[in-house]
This record gives sequence, structure tokens and C-alpha cells, in this order.
Amino acid sequence: MRTIMHVDMDAFFAAVEVLDHPEYAGKPLIIGGRKDSPRGVVSTASYEARKFGVRSAMPISKAVMLCPEGIFIPGRMSRYKEISDQIQDIFPEFSPVVEPLSIDEAFLDMTGCEHFYSSLEEMGKALKDRIRAKTGLTASVGIAPNKFLAKLASDWQKPDGLFVLRPEEVQDFLRDLPVGRLWGVGKKSEAVLHKLNLHYVRDILPHSLEWLQENVGSALGSQIYYLSRGIDDRPVIPETQAQSIGHEITFDEDQESLAFLRRQLAQMVEKVGWRLRKQQLFARTVSIKVRFYDFRTITRSHTLSHSFNDDDTIFREALHLLEQIKLQPIRLLGVTVSNFSHEAQLTLFSQDVQTADQVSELMDSINRKFSPGTITRARTLPTDE
Repeated sequence: MRTIMHVDMDAFFAAVEVLDHPEYAGKPLIIGGRKDSPRGVVSTASYEARKFGVRSAMPISKAVMLCPEGIFIPGRMSRYKEISDQIQDIFPEFSPVVEPLSIDEAFLDMTGCEHFYSSLEEMGKALKDRIRAKTGLTASVGIAPNKFLAKLASDWQKPDGLFVLRPEEVQDFLRDLPVGRLWGVGKKSEAVLHKLNLHYVRDILPHSLEWLQENVGSALGSQIYYLSRGIDDRPVIPETQAQSIGHEITFDEDQESLAFLRRQLAQMVEKVGWRLRKQQLFARTVSIKVRFYDFRTITRSHTLSHSFNDDDTIFREALHLLEQIKLQPIRLLGVTVSNFSHEAQLTLFSQDVQTADQVSELMDSINRKFSPGTITRARTLPTDE
């Protein structure tokens, strides 16, 4: 039987902001945009803000109505990623099998590691203490025989929670669970189940697999049949090499100034190049994504004959792709690199490429020593337009 640990940081973006700005502590904090942001969406709300009904994915305008006294800020993804990397670096200290789910949560397969600790509770506490010591942040941890149960357990005593669900406790734990808490049951599926008078897990248990498949569909029927019995055979799958690395920005207002778009592109390229070099990868393909004011979305790509990982090449190719597009008001802009290898290829312009690589390496060393963004290229800075 497996021992799976699910780690979920508590209101992660908001917690990082409180860490950096102690004056926010104990106040309703909403990350995603300023109060007057017409298109902002809540990415994270502090627990104080959640008491007013503010939730992730909610329009900022609605959050303002629910919590007019809240503190609204746009957020700093580079800072959140920096802290996330610190947390992710801790996990291999506890298990060689780690499956990151997002920037602030992961599964660890602890099977066989239990004997290093006096109890499962002590094992979970050791990880929580390690995260707090390194970052100053709290995490909630759930430990159970499988991924589904471990994820439920980590949410059970949030924030700063630790809950261990042992095999003999599973059925009693699940009986009174609303069907909407089952993995894969969204609002529409929940409504279908409610029409069948299936409101809690205990309502599902008397029905056969065949009955559920016939009434709610083969896939959903099978899923809720097994999950309601605490059965989940999915393994923890370690993170595989990314197929692409990208960054995109949704603007508060539609933009059609090429100078502005060029600057935004340059800023995104530095983030993409940083991640590419951090993973010791080289790419051959540069792509851009453009979403216009009317939500029409297009992508454009160019594959080079040689591999690269310097910012100058990425920026040059991305800007060329952007300049080929008929300029209209743009809502979203993104840049991505792909077609990876682990080593560079020589070209007729190897000397130029080597110089660009040296510049990128120098900037990376400075940004590693201090913090990402300490040194940047002039093309990322505002100019008189």
C-alpha cells in the first residue's frame, strides 16, 4: 500500500505578499489587479478576504463589491516563482518521487520512507517545519493511501493544517463528503448527480458501477464509483522535461502601440530565457501568441537551423514575428520557445552567438546573486513614445 503526501501552500500569493509587506498581515488582501482594473481576475485571496466571499477566478469588479475595504494588488509572478523554486527544492530531501501540480502544490510518494520517522504525523510535521524554516510560509499537508485522499486530507484543516488519513478511517471519512468534493466533479456534473438524488458519497455507495455509468456516463460513472470507495490507483508521476517554456501577459487595456508591445515582449523574453538557461536547455523554435480586442487568437512560429538559449535571439525572432502581423488593438501577448536539446549547435555566426551567450550568462550570474530582475536590458525600460 502506498503512502502519499500532498503539500499545498496556504493562500500562496497572498502569503508571499504578507511576507514581503508585513503591514498586510491580518487584512483582506486580493491578488490579481487594482480596484479599478476592468479585466482583472482574482488569482488568490487571503483568508481574511475569503470571509467576504472573495474567491479565485472571480472578476476583480465583483471582489470589490464584496470586499470594498480590501487591499487590491496586481501581483508579482516572478517573486512567487522564486519562492516556489525554493519550496520545490525541498521536496527531493524527503522523497525521490515528486509530482508538482502547480506553483504551490505537489504530491510526494513517501512509500518506503515512513521508517525514517516515528509516525506519519511526525513525517508531515518535518516537511512543514522545513518549508517554514526556509521560506517563512505555512503549508498544509495531507497524508493518505492515494492521491485523491491525500489531496482531500491536505484541505481538511487549512490553513497550516496536517491531517493523516489511515486506510481503516477512509470509509467513515468519505461518507458525509458532498459529491462536489469528488475529483473531477464540476458544477455541471454536480447538478446531474443532484438530480439523481446523489448529494453525498453515502448516496453513491448503494449503486452499482453499471447503474452509475448508465445514468451519468461511462467515464464519470466509473470515476465516482471508485473514488466514493476511496480507490485511486494513479501513481505519483515525477515531472518530465517541459515541451515548451513561455510567458504571456493580458493587458488591462487593449494595446496597439508597437513601442509598448516591443517593451512587453522584451520583458517576457528575459523571463523565458532565464528559465531556459536554468534548465540547461537550448531551443530552436520561437513562437508568439496574440489575442486581439475581439478575442480572436493567432500564433506564429519560426524554427531556426541552430539551437539557442540567449535572450537576444529569442527577442529578435519574436519581434520579427510580431512585426509581420497587421497591428490591431491587442488584449494578450505571449512568447514561447520549444524544440529543445541539451547542447548548442555551431552556426556560421557562432562568434555572435557566443557573445550573446556570454552576456546572458553574466546577467544570470548577477540576478542569481541578488534576485531576478536586478539587471535588465535597456529595451525592457519605458521610453518616451
